[in-house]
Amino acid sequence: MLVILLFGVCALLAARLERLGMVQLAGTAVVHDGDTVTLAGERIRLSGIDAFEKDQTCERGGQRYACGREAEAHLLRLAAGSDLVCEGTRRDRYGRLLAVCRAGGIDLNREMVAAGWAIAYGDYGAEELAAQLNHRGAWQGEFAKPQEWRATNGRPTENQHNLLGWLLEKVSGFLL
Repeated sequence: MLVILLFGVCALLAARLERLGMVQLAGTAVVHDGDTVTLAGERIRLSGIDAFEKDQTCERGGQRYACGREAEAHLLRLAAGSDLVCEGTRRDRYGRLLAVCRAGGIDLNREMVAAGWAIAYGDYGAEELAAQLNHRGAWQGEFAKPQEWRATNGRPTENQHNLLGWLLEKVSGFLL
């Protein structure tokens, strides 16, 4: 019981401390792929999601198609004609800011998952389930999750983006 209480207190403290380092950027973004943009000279990785890799293909109706390019195109459409506002506190191993980005009040991270062009990666599980049940985006056919695709294609893997997922990953690695 004490371990659970300590874990809860640590998670709460980490969440509070995380807010102190909040970075907020706004302006016109350059879209690099389905989950990476540059804004105000800062490279940003949309947190809590994992979009299909730029050169990844998926299958729909027995045909291969460029789902990575479709993910990028969807993010381009979402970001078009509106300044982005991105907020984050942590960075990934490449130094990219892990952030939630909005355009015209729309949460782009959430929308990428809801449209089926990204997988929930620590956040947005309900949106992923809805996309799957409604056959949106890549859920219209078959695909390898981006994390699996990277592993089988010699690409570096990603770590969980949300604080709780990251904390659980670290604790389980320590305990095992």
